[in-house]
Amino acid sequence: MTRIILFNKPFDVLSQFTDKSTEGTGRRTLSEFVKVPAVYPAGRLDRDSEGLMVLTDNGKLQAKISNPKFRSPKTYLAQVEGMPTEELLDQLRAGVTLKDGPTRPAQVDQIDPPHLWPRDPPVRYRKTVPDGWLRITITEGRNRQVRRMTAHVGLPCLRLVRWSVGEWSLDGIAPGTWRDA
Repeated sequence: MTRIILFNKPFDVLSQFTDKSTEGTGRRTLSEFVKVPAVYPAGRLDRDSEGLMVLTDNGKLQAKISNPKFRSPKTYLAQVEGMPTEELLDQLRAGVTLKDGPTRPAQVDQIDPPHLWPRDPPVRYRKTVPDGWLRITITEGRNRQVRRMTAHVGLPCLRLVRWSVGEWSLDGIAPGTWRDA
């Protein structure tokens, strides 16, 4: 029977179980939170991003979730610096061209600030620069893709939370905790 774990990865945690490349640095890893043998992340989430990680013991499922050819939707809540305009959102919706090529079109909506847990450390706040929140759904998963897309249109990402992967969501899972799907 396949095991699927939904984990809410906190900010400043690596999306891997070990950190051999920099032993002794004290960087936090998944092993601090998920003490389940033989499960592995289906995809990655940057150290400075938060939110849903799917872990499984099924290699085929792991590949299906993380391989872009399967177009598994991943939805993010992104706090961006600057005020999103319809023109900027339309650029993201159409897909933008990054250094590694054009992205697929994204579903993008401006949203009210979501009710999320406080981040530690908090996002920097500048009185003179407005910010906004976007809900972005992509079907790829390139390295730092959402951050690079928003920066490309002039909306640098201040906070990024992956809310869902396919049918699974973060709903009801506190930071640093997990549950079986």
